[in-house]
Amino acid sequence: MAKQQIGLTGLAVMGQNLVLNFESKGFSVAVHNRTTEKMTAFLKEQCRGKNIVGGETMEAFVALLERPRKIVIMVKAGKPVDEVIGQLVPLLDKGDLLIDAGNSYFADTERRLADLATKGILYIGTGVSGGEEGALKGPSIMPGGSDEAYALVKDILEACAAQVDGPCCAYIGPRGAGHYVKMVHNGIEYGMMECIGEVYDILRSVLGMKAPGMAKVFQEWTDGELGGYLMDITADLLAKKDPETRKPVVDLILDKAGQKGTGKWTSQNALDLGVACPTIDMAVEGRILSAYKDERVAAAKVLKGPKPKIKVSEKRLVAALRDGLYLAVVSCYAQGFGLMREASKEYGYGLRLPEIARIWKGGCIIRSKLLDPITSAFRRNPNLANLLVDGFFAGIVNSRHEPLRFAVTSAVRAGLPVLGLASALNYIDAYRRERMPANLTQAQRDYFGAHTYERTDKPGTFHTDWLNA
Repeated sequence: MAKQQIGLTGLAVMGQNLVLNFESKGFSVAVHNRTTEKMTAFLKEQCRGKNIVGGETMEAFVALLERPRKIVIMVKAGKPVDEVIGQLVPLLDKGDLLIDAGNSYFADTERRLADLATKGILYIGTGVSGGEEGALKGPSIMPGGSDEAYALVKDILEACAAQVDGPCCAYIGPRGAGHYVKMVHNGIEYGMMECIGEVYDILRSVLGMKAPGMAKVFQEWTDGELGGYLMDITADLLAKKDPETRKPVVDLILDKAGQKGTGKWTSQNALDLGVACPTIDMAVEGRILSAYKDERVAAAKVLKGPKPKIKVSEKRLVAALRDGLYLAVVSCYAQGFGLMREASKEYGYGLRLPEIARIWKGGCIIRSKLLDPITSAFRRNPNLANLLVDGFFAGIVNSRHEPLRFAVTSAVRAGLPVLGLASALNYIDAYRRERMPANLTQAQRDYFGAHTYERTDKPGTFHTDWLNA
């Protein structure tokens, strides 16, 4: 009896949809799940007539696969991944391949790959972006590991990826490179979502727009240059009504944002590498602050601020929010690609930034019309220091910074927090600032800690005896 070409363990919705995607592209699949009931229901309800079979035990599952075995692990990041690997390793042979397609931390992937290499087992850590729909119809796939490992599943992964200017899947680099790039992808995603949310808040709180009206505004924007997945779904969700109350669903959702850690990992790693990613940082902080719901409700009764409905031209503010959001999104991309540039040097990943931008053009959550010029910018200059100084993007900065300033200052006048929009603007202002006040910081450090400083008029390292000068 013929063996199945690829296996997957972990049949939550993402896992199920990946299985259906694999099979729809002509690949035979074996499946397994920790709870057999879920696997049985999946096979019965969604796999009739399809080349998908299940193994109730891990032993039975592995026995269904052709050699070298290729197994996708789709379980929660962290300890569950290690547990599944521990169950699989005794059943595998040298040359078999494990593929962690969850949101694992890149350092964990590096550890697992090194450990499995001592046993002769190949390992790929791959980012998969696109959510449930992408997993089914074609995600953006970011595999990292050895060339040898990728060669075993290249045809499968590229066939199942979204297709925009070719498959939205490419070998990212060695060891944990795939999961690293997916981590940064999610950090950019955090920043973009924070900025979009703040624009929504300004439209609602300053201009008094209702959800249906905002849906039309976002739809107009996404039909233009701001077009992208997050803008598309924002327009859709603002238009959605609750069938029970007939109110906009968004108005019924509690304002406490969840997070699974990838944004935090991005911020932490950026700090470790000394790379500025303030909008990603502030997006994480915004979600943390949103969780203080009870404290915020109490604080609102004692802490005073301006009334949100300030006097402002609606036409001017809406236009400024459109142009300002466009620039803020550019700033998010610039920060993320700047981080990947430095990480590639630090970890020896050899990241190809134009190719990363290209495979994000389809399937993934942060896909947008801006990824075409981002791809072109890094192809023109592979050593580009920062996306902002590319000619195309410098033009955007120079023409859109005033609208972003107006949007931010309007929010400040109205007493609305704009952690994302303000940090996106401040990143640009700091990056273009020829002289920053860090000279005073250095003087302070030298005063209290004799940390020394450099001078502008001559080379070397200096210290001043400040108390006796």
